[in-house]
Amino acid sequence: MRALITNDDGVRSAGIALLARVALDAGLDVVVAAPHEERSGASASLTGMGVDDHLGIELTEIEGLPDVTVYAVQASPALIAFVATRGAFGDVPDLVLSGINHGPNTGAAVLHSGTVGAALTALTHGIPAMALSSLATRPSHWETAEHVAHLAVTWMVTHLTVDAVVNVNIPDVPLADFAGIVPASLARYGAVQAEIGDRGEDFVTVRFDAIRAEDDDSDASLLARNWATVTALRPPSEVDCVDLSTMCE
Repeated sequence: MRALITNDDGVRSAGIALLARVALDAGLDVVVAAPHEERSGASASLTGMGVDDHLGIELTEIEGLPDVTVYAVQASPALIAFVATRGAFGDVPDLVLSGINHGPNTGAAVLHSGTVGAALTALTHGIPAMALSSLATRPSHWETAEHVAHLAVTWMVTHLTVDAVVNVNIPDVPLADFAGIVPASLARYGAVQAEIGDRGEDFVTVRFDAIRAEDDDSDASLLARNWATVTALRPPSEVDCVDLSTMCE
């Protein structure tokens, strides 16, 4: 089974190296294709940075994984996932794994995540996909991340669901303090809330304020209480609960 590993932190992040090792340990045939630089917040944008519709692709390496083909791509994570479904990096993958992101992807803020956006794009094109993120922007307890990623990837290989993206968030705590893995609903917000700061004649500034997690069963709250959370996310789809027929009258 062939797995594409991508992310939005860039091909040289510690999280993607760990995820690639976990995928190899799960018996997957791994190829890594990730942005050549950080593309956090890219959501599912299909943007490239090449000239004349050419995406720059450079063969590179991940330390400790000499036998894995690794591409640094001048494109957003979602575009990388998209072109992978068209065979840009060899055989079309059977599975896309996105992460491990440095920072959580919880609540309604998953809309803006490049890590989640890559997974949603892959699923939209028929490839099962999972997104994995750490609570910390600078994780220090990689043993816990590896433990959760191993369990999650093993589950994914067995189930290969095409009904939803599986979104995994991992607390950055020692294994001794790790509470376990639990399904969770999306919080109303993410880990931070964007707010307008200064306003000038020709500019505004935007700041990102940390949000205190509520004491409920949402992903953000459970993650703050040392649980790893799993949430099934559906790609954009139509709804039938809005009566649009009056627009045509």
